[in-house]
Amino acid sequence: MLSLFKVFMSKTVTEPLNEVIISGYITQGKKVDEFEQTLQQIFDHKYILTLNSATSGLTLAIRLLKNARPDINWPGIESDDIVLTTPLTCTATNWPILANNLKLKWVDIDTQTCNIDLDDLRRKLSPKTKVIMVVHWGGYPIDLDKLSTIQDECLTLYGFRPYVIEDCAHAYGATFKVSETKMRKIGTTHGNICVFSLQAIKHLTTGDGGLIMLPDEHFYERSKLLRWYGIDRDKRNYKGTDFRLEHDVKEWGYKYHMNDINATIGLANLPFMNENLKKCISNGKYYAEELKNIKCVTLLENAENRVSAYWLYTMRIKNKIEFIEFMKNKNVMASQVHQRNDLNTCVQEFRDDNLPNLVLMENEIVCIPVGWWITPSDREYIVNCIKEFDTLISK
Repeated sequence: MLSLFKVFMSKTVTEPLNEVIISGYITQGKKVDEFEQTLQQIFDHKYILTLNSATSGLTLAIRLLKNARPDINWPGIESDDIVLTTPLTCTATNWPILANNLKLKWVDIDTQTCNIDLDDLRRKLSPKTKVIMVVHWGGYPIDLDKLSTIQDECLTLYGFRPYVIEDCAHAYGATFKVSETKMRKIGTTHGNICVFSLQAIKHLTTGDGGLIMLPDEHFYERSKLLRWYGIDRDKRNYKGTDFRLEHDVKEWGYKYHMNDINATIGLANLPFMNENLKKCISNGKYYAEELKNIKCVTLLENAENRVSAYWLYTMRIKNKIEFIEFMKNKNVMASQVHQRNDLNTCVQEFRDDNLPNLVLMENEIVCIPVGWWITPSDREYIVNCIKEFDTLISK
């Protein structure tokens, strides 16, 4: 079966991982520090912290925004404030909003990208919509320039600029054009709080884990405390008498930190990411060319000012259920991957029956294998299968 997902694990990981496991120090330590420093160099961004999951990162991101920031004219979040968010995503995007006791307001999706519909987002701005949660579906970046303009419009209308949290779980390695000549990695472009997943099947895996990228030193230093109970790990020698005792905890935090085992896996996998990403992007471009004239297929947007990480290759297709079964019989996995979140019982109080694009797209969108393990002969076979399906339903 040609799978949608596969775990990448470097063959070089065994020796350094074994050294850490038997070292007697396996929690957050030198390997976590090394991993973070390496990522800071790769992303050219100094405010990066590792966590135990992206879900933790999103929960932490919202928590950071609850407090007012007079230095940047940020009013903070009140208990009845609303987070504008997409329903087409993993539930891990939206449950952190509930965990912070805030309200959801669903925004429709863009039929060209599966990302949040920025026009619908603009219409749903209000004095209570302090936070916007966006997802780069399948690794394809949302239009961050247009989103920034909408933030400015909100500032004019309501006196604050809503904070954007980017769920970058699919988007490790994706890039966005920030000037006429320069592309930058998603997570570093527009001053937002950005969270990445390092879960098993992501491009970069640490077994499990996450990254949070902060826009400034204040959020960075506060995140360092909140990811480990609120304790400053550098000041644990209480009055110079006992190294195990910590100073006063001023703000309670979580156990969200990464450990040295996960960091060691990440360090071993990092050297292979560029080559793996090249293969994913090559596969995605191949599909875009080979599928563009197939009647049963409608391709999604592929704008010149951004490059997808191609964690997923999503297309719209007629007779979707039959297609998935057809491909299964051809030993090719196909799936929508994530179900709409808004129909779950736990969010019924926020239900919105006016999401027409979401209804349309759920009937048509499907993902096919695009990862680094898909060879040129594999992708050719997949395209031929799709052509065969098109012939069958056209009869």
